[in-house]
Amino acid sequence: MNFFRFIFTKTFWIQVVIAALVTVVLCFAYLFWLDWYTNHDQKIEVPDLEKLTLTEVREQLKDLDLRSKIIDSTSYNPAFKPRTVIEQDPLAGKFVKENRQIYIKVNASGYEKVLVPNLIYKTKRLAIPTLEALGFKIGEITYKPNIAENTVLEMRYKNKKLEPGTQLRKTSTIDLVLADGKNPSARIDVSDNE
Repeated sequence: MNFFRFIFTKTFWIQVVIAALVTVVLCFAYLFWLDWYTNHDQKIEVPDLEKLTLTEVREQLKDLDLRSKIIDSTSYNPAFKPRTVIEQDPLAGKFVKENRQIYIKVNASGYEKVLVPNLIYKTKRLAIPTLEALGFKIGEITYKPNIAENTVLEMRYKNKKLEPGTQLRKTSTIDLVLADGKNPSARIDVSDNE
């Protein structure tokens, strides 16, 4: 029997119909399984985690069958409490499926520490902007007798002498002791005038 005669037989067309039915059934079975496996139509609304502590985040996400992962601990932001959530991805109000990971950024526990530069015998005009650029605050400015007017003689922190290279947190207040421009060794000799 040649091939062209076989295609017009009843047996061939029965086999084609059976193959088509099996293909359709397998496609529908696969689509049903895929919907079940990917939790199609399941929606969990992502809660607002901003300003929550890590413990509160874990509890809230556990109740919703979601997970959290810290992706960054940002530099300290005073608008948020230390060790609380600053950002999250996906954002609050978005819909996700169960067991989805929510990525969070956490506020640092405090301002980072910065090295105090050596500003001894530098001018006031240089010292103040340098300290402010590093994030320090300038506190009380006092003067001591020294001929080098407006140069830094000492830096103080909480009434203690501050050595260059010490680490302090940003926003710490540093007091400056400057030279007043008077020569401490110059004395007025009254006996010469008499």
